[in-house]
Parts: sequence; structure tokens; C-alpha cells
Amino acid sequence: MGSGRWSTDVYTAAAEYRSARGQSAFSYSDSGARTVHPELDPRGVFMRESRDSEEHPFSTPIAVLFDVTGSMGNVPRVLQTKLPQLLGLLTRRNYAIDPQILFGAIGDATCDRAPLQVGQFESDNRMDEDLARIVLEGGGGGQKHESYELALYFMARHTVLDSMINRGRRGYLFLIGDEMPYPKVKPREVEAVIGDEIKASIRIEDLMTELKRKYDVYYILPTAAGWGGDKEVLGRWRALLGQNVLELDDLDAVCETIALTVGLGEDAIDLDEGIADLSDIGSAAGGTVGRALAPLQRNPVVRDAPFEITAGPSGNQRL
Repeated sequence: MGSGRWSTDVYTAAAEYRSARGQSAFSYSDSGARTVHPELDPRGVFMRESRDSEEHPFSTPIAVLFDVTGSMGNVPRVLQTKLPQLLGLLTRRNYAIDPQILFGAIGDATCDRAPLQVGQFESDNRMDEDLARIVLEGGGGGQKHESYELALYFMARHTVLDSMINRGRRGYLFLIGDEMPYPKVKPREVEAVIGDEIKASIRIEDLMTELKRKYDVYYILPTAAGWGGDKEVLGRWRALLGQNVLELDDLDAVCETIALTVGLGEDAIDLDEGIADLSDIGSAAGGTVGRALAPLQRNPVVRDAPFEITAGPSGNQRL
């Protein structure tokens, strides 16, 4: 997947159409739906695909999965509102070549009716359509845990990335939440939600090792969320991801944080240049993003070995 190109004009026209009719950007959820939309249902999915094509020959896969339980239910609304900024930074500022974005939502498989929702990697306005299909269930188990591990299992075993196959380049996976994963992936939940049959539970540590072969994984914890700043939550994720745990002062800056993280990972910018770019586009999020990404500036992630290509459609080059 991942054909087509993003159009801010199409996005704006759709927003104006909904506004004129008093409709929400999340009409499926706001209609009262409480089951996973068929387009986002992970059950029976073989692969979500980020593919190279003549139109996008050097695809950069970016997956954004967010907790929609409790205090985190506003995250997709913020993402939807700021999609033009996110795509603008990634493409017009040449942070990434041919970005393809997948959105998904995480709940709790022990009690929620929509514990996992996963869209497709998209390059055009279909990513906005995937966001519109997400059920904002708002449930959760209330135990400081949600089923992140189930989402990580899906991303490890049910996504295929041409960036890895053709160029040995990992994708980016962002988790946005304020709770911990359960310690193990449970066979019963995998079968019920995804449809796979696995013989034994998988430790979250082992699953993360598998996942990191395919993605650079980041966890974003908004400090104003229900468990924002919680030492147990932060400690658990830091044990799994190290410096890739990012504390974000302002949830409204989540798109800018994602864009600059990708720009840093692609060696397109340093942090100061990214913050200057935010100022240039009129964003006041520079301070918030700078504080969130300071750990990455101090301890940059070592990406895959570089390779040589000619300039891609965005004008960007890797040497």
C-alpha cells in the first residue's frame, strides 16, 4: 500500500464539508459504534504493507499507535487536527523520503470490545480516513496496564516493509500512551483478536527484541495524562526502550514531536534545526519538543548502515 500523495486542499475541503453538516472527524465512533471498523480489524490480516513503487520508490514507514482508553482518548483528535503539519514537516522540509503512515489504536484485551485497531500504511488522504474509522472506546482495565504487547505482536509479525527488504532500513514505530504493557503476549488473546494460533506466551522483552529488527520504537508519554510522570510506568518502558521514552509536556505537540524524531533518525536535521523549522512554520511547540527530544540529542539512536541513492521525489539524499 502507500500509493497516492497527500493533499492539504483535499483535507481542508473534507473538514469544511463536515463542519457545514455538523459532523465530527470521528463520525464512526461518534455514531455510537463500539466494534472495530472492518477496515481496521486486525483479525485475519496477513500483512499491513509499506511498499516501494514507481510513485514512491524509497518508502519510509511510520506507524503511530495510541492508547484510546481513559485520559488518552483525545490523542487521535489532536493527530487528525494536525495531520497537515505532520505531513508538511516530513515532506516539504525533507525529513523523510516517501513517508507512509499507519495509524492504530490500543485498548485492553481483557475487557474492551475494540482492544486493537490497525490501519494501513498510506501516503495520501486515506490516512485521514483511517483515523476517522477509529473507535474511541475510552474503557481500559484500570490496572495501569493496557494491551500494548498485543499491538507490538501485530506490528512485529503482520507488517512488511520494503525499506527493510530492499534497503535494510528499519521503519519508525511510535506508541503514545500513559500505561504499561502486560508482561506477556497471551495465546488466547492473540487468537481472539488477531486470529493467530501460538503455542506459548511470549515475554514482552523477547517480543521487543523481535520488533526492533524491523522498527525503531519510541514511547511518548504526555505528562498531563492520567499516569503522566509515573515512575513505575516510565521505568518499565525505559527498561524496554532506553532513551526512546519521550516525556511530552503538551499533547498538542505530538505531531511535531513525531516529525522531528523522524528527521533526527534520518539525519535530515539536528534538534536545533528542527526547532527552528517549527518556528518558521509558526508553531509554538519548539520548547516542548526540545525538552521531549533532549534524550535523543544526548544519546542518538544508531540507525541502519547508510546507503547511496540518487535524489528521491522529495529532493532528499542519503549518502
